[in-house]
Amino acid sequence: MATHRLTTPLTEEAIRQLNVGDEVLLSGTIYMARDAAHKRFVDTLARGEPLPVDLKGQVVFYGGPGPTKPGHVIGVVAPTSAYRMDPYATVLFEYGVKGAIGKGDRGDAIRASCKSNTAVCFSAIGGISATLFSCIKSAEIIAYEDLKTEAVQRLVIEDFPLLVTNDAQGRDMYEEEVTRFKKLLNS
Repeated sequence: MATHRLTTPLTEEAIRQLNVGDEVLLSGTIYMARDAAHKRFVDTLARGEPLPVDLKGQVVFYGGPGPTKPGHVIGVVAPTSAYRMDPYATVLFEYGVKGAIGKGDRGDAIRASCKSNTAVCFSAIGGISATLFSCIKSAEIIAYEDLKTEAVQRLVIEDFPLLVTNDAQGRDMYEEEVTRFKKLLNS
């Protein structure tokens, strides 16, 4: 396992160097969007219309902010369970999204989509919301303001700590670790 410092937008060359279990400190611009925004994205693409923000080459963060306190750019953020976006993620990877950040494991279709679209899934570890919050340097609602906490926000981040959970080779960290621990328990 390696540690990488990456800046968005992610290149396919950088994505191909990542392996499940690698640590990543991500900097640059990412887009925070949850279930309702993802449904709108997919519906918009199905109608052949442009998205309200060009997500080609970008990283989407499945997260939600808490209330913003005075003097802060955003409220404390927490990653959302990534599997909830699985029905939409393959469409967005085909569109050109290059990375997704959530928590927890993903389905078989995501592994295949990461491989065929040279994309990557990251996990932001649940329980470190204060650390994630401190890495966000600016936040701006840019689409679907009517969705309130699920509105699309553009975040500028610095050294956002992540783990690679699905790489562009089709590997899945959760599947590999469960298999490894089962072998360990049976030995």
